[in-house]
Amino acid sequence: MSFNNLDTLYRQVIMDHYKNPRNKGILENDSITIDMNNPTCGDRIHLTLKVHDGVVIDAKFEGEGCSISMSSASMMTQAIKGKNLSDALKLSQIFSNMMQGKEYDEDIDLGDIEALQGVCKFPARIKCATLAWKAMEKGLNEQNK
Repeated sequence: MSFNNLDTLYRQVIMDHYKNPRNKGILENDSITIDMNNPTCGDRIHLTLKVHDGVVIDAKFEGEGCSISMSSASMMTQAIKGKNLSDALKLSQIFSNMMQGKEYDEDIDLGDIEALQGVCKFPARIKCATLAWKAMEKGLNEQNK
């Protein structure tokens, strides 16, 4: 597939998650709640996670922001459901490396998340893409204490 076709496909995936977000909403009852924002651009996220026996059994988000921020939150909530805490945090580290243009284990199937790899070419947008992931890390790290 040519670079232009791949770029178009990735844009379509990002816009699909932005216009049709997965896991939008709030979890009630014994959920981990994290609120974060990016003061640089105004993106904000309210993330709720349900963890049981060391496994993320559900994740939902609400927020406002650009297409990169909101689609990343949608992709992240899909990706971490069913993962144990260490695997969810490892996935977050892989995503962080991808956003910084660092090497990462490309054998791991990132699914739709891979569509965000081009964000690393736009340093001002990296914080948009990583906002939900930082919120997830904060919530899971606090859960581990």
